[in-house]
Amino acid sequence: MPAPEILRFTAFSTSPEGGNPAGVVLGADALSVDEMQRIAADVDYAETAFVTGADPDGALRIRYFSPIAEVPFCGHATVATAVALVERESTALVAGPESVIRFRTPVGEVPIRVDRDADGARAAFTSIPPTVDALPADALDAILALLGLEPHDLDPSLPPRIAHAGNPHPILAIESRARFDGFTFDPDAARTIMDARGWPATITVVHRRTSDRFVARNIFPVGRITEDPATGSAAAALGGYLWHLGAVAAPARVVIEQGAHVGRPGVLTVDIPVAGGIVVSGHAVPIG
Repeated sequence: MPAPEILRFTAFSTSPEGGNPAGVVLGADALSVDEMQRIAADVDYAETAFVTGADPDGALRIRYFSPIAEVPFCGHATVATAVALVERESTALVAGPESVIRFRTPVGEVPIRVDRDADGARAAFTSIPPTVDALPADALDAILALLGLEPHDLDPSLPPRIAHAGNPHPILAIESRARFDGFTFDPDAARTIMDARGWPATITVVHRRTSDRFVARNIFPVGRITEDPATGSAAAALGGYLWHLGAVAAPARVVIEQGAHVGRPGVLTVDIPVAGGIVVSGHAVPIG
């Protein structure tokens, strides 16, 4: 059996040097779980997506693996895979008509639209309807201690919560930009906290620059990675969090800047409807 072709794309950027890299394996039908995990470890990006076939209704089955474990959902790898599919099937995609792909993920069906603007191919996925819950006090204390922060560093208008739009993401908002830019953490300690609480994705830390613009840092210690450069599932969770708190008047659009702290700047656009799933969009380009 020939080895599957592994594509490499970066999502939420128009430059191969920006955004969040993802491995993409389009023909993964015959791969076992162990083989997918091995490929994800070899690729050594935050996540690699595997398209494992199509259902009779046309939805594509997709699974996501970090270098160390399977994860339920990955936004940036979904964007990368959708663009890779469209680029492979039609290099003549232009602004106007959209390609619509339905991914059947472990957390449910996720539709994604792909079109092209002046900066290249752009994809938008709609998350599952988000849920938002209180962040337990002991979890908040553990995160603050990890980051070397105090409760008074938090933005009082955006209280800590745990939001879920595909993955559970603890969300902390830091009031001071200096404190946001300056915090550091021990990756091993972060992994211990996340594993103990069953958090498969990132701890999301944000700073609100303006009413509709945020900067984000997403703690995600896997292998050589400590911070995720651009996190689609966390962006969806943040959209649900803002709606839940009444921090935006839906329908609303917010922009998230992420990745500059790890040298891979990217931009995620988040559309928050009155009800239903959160729409996260951004560009994706091949690496190499």
